[in-house]
Amino acid sequence: MRIDNNGEGGIFALYSLIRKYGAWLVIPAMLGGAAFLADSVLTPAVSISSAVEGLKTLPALEHLFAENKDLTMMITAVIIVILFAVQSRGTESIGKVFGSVVMVWFAFLAIVGVVAIGNDWSVLAALNPYYGIKFLFSPNNAAGLALMGTVFLSTTGAEALYSDMGHVGRGNIYFTWPFIKVALVLNYFGQGAWMLRNQNNPELADAEGINPFFQMMDPNVRYVAVVLSVTAGIIASQALITGAFTMVSEATGLNWMPHLQVRYPARTRGQLYIPVVNVVLCVATLAVLLLFRDSEHISAAYGLALTITMITTTILLGIYLWHRSNKFGAVVFTIVFLAIQVLFFAASMAKFLHGGWFTLLLTLAILMVMYTWNEGTKLERSQRRHMMPKDFLPALDKLHDDSRIHRFADNIVYLTSDPDLKRLDTDIFFSIFADHPKRARAWWAVAVETTDEPFTREYSVESFGTDYLFRVRIRLGFKVSQSIPAYLHQIMHDLEKTGELPNQQSIYPKLDADPGIGTIRYVVIHKALMPESKVSGRGALSLQIKYAIRRVAGSPVKWFGLAPYNPLVEVQPLFVSTRRPPRLTRVASQAPKREG
Repeated sequence: MRIDNNGEGGIFALYSLIRKYGAWLVIPAMLGGAAFLADSVLTPAVSISSAVEGLKTLPALEHLFAENKDLTMMITAVIIVILFAVQSRGTESIGKVFGSVVMVWFAFLAIVGVVAIGNDWSVLAALNPYYGIKFLFSPNNAAGLALMGTVFLSTTGAEALYSDMGHVGRGNIYFTWPFIKVALVLNYFGQGAWMLRNQNNPELADAEGINPFFQMMDPNVRYVAVVLSVTAGIIASQALITGAFTMVSEATGLNWMPHLQVRYPARTRGQLYIPVVNVVLCVATLAVLLLFRDSEHISAAYGLALTITMITTTILLGIYLWHRSNKFGAVVFTIVFLAIQVLFFAASMAKFLHGGWFTLLLTLAILMVMYTWNEGTKLERSQRRHMMPKDFLPALDKLHDDSRIHRFADNIVYLTSDPDLKRLDTDIFFSIFADHPKRARAWWAVAVETTDEPFTREYSVESFGTDYLFRVRIRLGFKVSQSIPAYLHQIMHDLEKTGELPNQQSIYPKLDADPGIGTIRYVVIHKALMPESKVSGRGALSLQIKYAIRRVAGSPVKWFGLAPYNPLVEVQPLFVSTRRPPRLTRVASQAPKREG
């Protein structure tokens, strides 16, 4: 918890601190992040369904659930849909309510646990690890090593807690953890005491779906337990959903995922909402529920992905400690924790055929997205070139004054990811001069940066001593709408007032209804593979997958509000050889032979 990146936790934040120590570290970071996101699909399904199944233990509802076996699944599906539907509103307003409910929930767990223990405190012998080890290797353990996979489920919240540290806060975690730990242990002891008392109960011998948590309570108390457990399941799911939003946002910053539309419904940047991710998580969670149908079968898949996340986090943390702390301590820490986690992983693999395959398949799918996007981005950047003023100004000056060429627009605006105002992307230069030159009164190359402050609104301009070429950097707070046309109009008017931009008057009606500014045409440049592109098979595959993802994820046209302005989307080829093709040899023509 003490290792964070500007207050943010999680495996991606940890990787950001140590990536300078080796390129290979991207492998465990990506794998761990993919596994965490896969687990984010399972958590809402297993948490909410297990709580809803408590309804079956209520005497007044037993007959209803006996007649309809899928009723719990349908109720769970409705709750999941509602949970994802309200994500766009943010959780800041109900965060304090969540905190109060969680405190009541854990107090309830402790109380019912103590009541279930009764006067038989012999169950406290479970605190001695000797009995656990003895049972693990005894002939009474029919599950064998797979039993450790069940034990591991009690630790699955640890990784989620670390990844959600930016929302919860380190201090809050430190303060509440002792209370939560004691409450959970007392409840586990209560369930154990109930099982010991009822292990030979003939009424339970042939019963299906025994749930010690609900069964150990008085039937009248179960009504309260169901309400609290469903609420707690929703809150636990919310933590994983919020953590998934943060992980995807961090992956985008690392160029492992596409730029997605991000909204900030709260006043802090940590509270974010990504519509596309929300829809994907909702659909995937419902698919898990329909596939496995109840919490018992979902649990078979649950936990395997988190063992992968914990192993990879331990590797990265070991590297961090090696470079930032005592090397001997780093080695001891890594060996001890890896030994334990590998044991849990081996135990969880026993679930592979019972549902673990789904978790690994989902992990590999997310990993493929991150890997191919990263590889494709690196390939694109390897071909990116920039030009200095002495290289592009003479040609632009000549085109600007060439009256033989009709103007393409009064203002041509290019969007670029390069924030350096002292240079120009070669792609933009080629776009201006390729085929029919795009003459204009002014050319604009605009870069947009998002700041860590919520309401930043500022810009910088470099004109290179001209009145027709402007490099603009717009810095916007994470809460500020990125509607570029509105900001660009203000910048143009500001430059007209200072005399840096010649006065422009539009004599024809325009969409923006601003006669003080001439016509504006936005140009977005996309890279694409062509048949003549010189790229390896693996690189070509990475780029093809990246561009397929880009078509689904959206483009700058949507992110920056350009769609109403009919922007021009240009495609420029990647890795096209500039060498001349082999010359043909001209041979003498021969008259065709006549038959007969």
